[in-house]
Order: sequence, then C-alpha cells, then structure tokens
Amino acid sequence: MNATPAVQAVLFDLDGTLADSAPDLVAALASLCVEIGHAEPDPVAVRRVVSAGGRAILRCGLPGIEEPQVEALLPRYLDLYAARGNASTRLYEGIDEVLRDLEGQGIAWGIVTNKVGWLAAPVVEKLGLTRRCGALVAGDTLARRKPDPDPVLHACALLEVDPARTLFVGDDLRDIEAGRAAGTRTIAAAWGYLNGGDPADWGADAIAATVAALPAVLRLD
Repeated sequence: MNATPAVQAVLFDLDGTLADSAPDLVAALASLCVEIGHAEPDPVAVRRVVSAGGRAILRCGLPGIEEPQVEALLPRYLDLYAARGNASTRLYEGIDEVLRDLEGQGIAWGIVTNKVGWLAAPVVEKLGLTRRCGALVAGDTLARRKPDPDPVLHACALLEVDPARTLFVGDDLRDIEAGRAAGTRTIAAAWGYLNGGDPADWGADAIAATVAALPAVLRLD
C-alpha cells in the first residue's frame, strides 16, 4: 500500500471499523436478558446496531422498552459487558496489516470513538494497540461526540496533523458527518455494522467494501 504522500494521518472508528466487538456486546445483552427474565435477543439484529451504542443495543434487544427503562438498565448492561474483558473481541482480518503498513510509511493513526473511555481503553489494550495508537479520543473525552467534528479535530491536534491531510474511516453515518465537518476526507467502512444504513447514501469521499479493499482506497486524492 502506498498512501497518498499528502496524507499525514488516518483516523479510525473503533467498533465495527477496527474491531469486531459485537460478540461481547451481544453476549452481555443475553446475560442481562437472563437476569431480567426477558427472551434472548436476536444476535443478528443487535449486531447491526452495535455502532450506535449501548442505548441502541438495549432498544433493539428489548423491543418495546421505554426510555426510563433504557436508562435504568444501561449501567448494569455496561457492567456485564466490561466483565467479559473483551474475551471475544478481535481486530477484523487484515486490519493489523493495514496499520503496520501505515506505521512503516511514517503515517500517524488514531482512534475516534463514541465509546466511553473506561470501556474503550481496555478494548484498545486487549487488541495490542495502546502503544501503537497515536491518539485515542473516546466518547467522554470532550463535551461533544460524533457527529460533532470536535473529537476528530481533537485527534488531529493530538497527532499534530492538518485535518485537510487526514483520512477518517468509519462504519456509521455519524463518522462520515464528523469527518466531513472537521475537514477531513472520509472513507465509509462497508465491512462494519452500518446501523442499518447504506454507505452509498452517506456522501463519503470513498467506500471500502472490505478491509482487503482499504489499502487501495487509502490512496484517495
């Protein structure tokens, strides 16, 4: 992979872009359902909304749940998820090679996620990325989260790079919206969860259908 020389950095979303965390998130929801006497959730349906966060997962897995119940159950759900220790979370096949290629070319990379820091940092550590990642901006790092551009701009500042010379890769519309508003070029990760959306409708600068296709797309100019 020979990334465009003008590119200074590549930013990635975490869940559904770098890592497949759905198995742990679905398993935690199944455990919660056992605790509250609810039917087992549909893992396929839940997987599709993983990128939208814990509240969306609860709404999907517990159809008809009202918002006060979502808020009441969310802390327990997150505790059950954290207790799993990311046992089944893995990098998508081929992602490590993409990151190593960027590192070999001296191109900085970082992570911008809406996952709160106390959950995001252990995932990054489990995947062996903590010392490789130049910036980790979590959902509670700043007052605003994606689709606001602030987290993307903050990551660029931490990496000391120009947003206009940065690529942002993500599997959710809000990733593309945040990157575009921050002035980065954007790549939709169509291998991810997508939250029921169609990347072709997001207005990204490019779409990578698979991780294997990403190196060629990173030559975007």
